[in-house]
Amino acid sequence: MSTHHIEMSLNGLRCAGEVEARVSLADFLRDDAGYTGVHLGCEHGVCGACTVRVDGVAQRACLMLAVQVDGCAVQTIEGLAAETGGGSDSDTLGDLQAAFKRHHALQCGFCSAGILMSAADWLQRVPTPTEVQVREMLSGHLCRCTGYTPIVAAILEVAQARAEVHAANATKAAHV
Repeated sequence: MSTHHIEMSLNGLRCAGEVEARVSLADFLRDDAGYTGVHLGCEHGVCGACTVRVDGVAQRACLMLAVQVDGCAVQTIEGLAAETGGGSDSDTLGDLQAAFKRHHALQCGFCSAGILMSAADWLQRVPTPTEVQVREMLSGHLCRCTGYTPIVAAILEVAQARAEVHAANATKAAHV
């Protein structure tokens, strides 16, 4: 079979590889690039465990082919901390990850990475959500452990904290 050369920005770093046309993005990220935070659950786009961000938008990596992201910016859970207030190393959590930890929203952890990636994308578009809106966003993710209550609480906490920081910054800017 013929292979295709692909290049992308992967968690802010240049990544290149040779892939067969039929290789999913999830398989490329896990098997070739070593980003095992991308979990494979259903491999049909239903469970959400494989969610990554492609050019800033949450996508199911099991439904995309690796060749489709040639030239794109791809972010996995491993790259989320630096963007959401954490450090660039894997030991420093971003605000969403820390809130999940505080609220015990992790449980087995299988769905967590996908939910965190979707929440990060979604909170950029819906910065002050209601509980109902958070639950609607989560409807695309399957979690068998938590009953979603701690996940919802964690996302709402982060939204509130970010709103408070935004308001404080706006007040400072008005007084300058």
